[in-house]
Amino acid sequence: MDRYQYLLLMAGCVAVTLPLELLLGARVYRRPALLVTALVPVVVAFSVWDLVGIWRDHWSYNPTYVTGLQLPGGMPVEELVFFVVVPICGLLTYEAVGHVLTWLRRPRASSGRPAGEGSTGA
Repeated sequence: MDRYQYLLLMAGCVAVTLPLELLLGARVYRRPALLVTALVPVVVAFSVWDLVGIWRDHWSYNPTYVTGLQLPGGMPVEELVFFVVVPICGLLTYEAVGHVLTWLRRPRASSGRPAGEGSTGA
């Protein structure tokens, strides 16, 4: 089970933030072109950085906590999953907060009466 901890953590991140899309209207998954546009620079930049770090022996990954599946250059597949999942979770959070703030700032429908007037008609 240890070798799946990294992937399970990423699945947990998606599971925790998925309600932001479904309940709070984050609209991240509903706009796939924008999602891909946001992800590509992040995934490319951090993948290159990670591969250079691996190649220069600046860091490594404990084989106990990864599946052993590696991408070219020795990067664990879990690391690529991390570079995709964490930005998505961040976007979901950002969009959900923005949606809620917009909702809270929206003027409320009024009854047309000035504040403090009763509705008894007397």
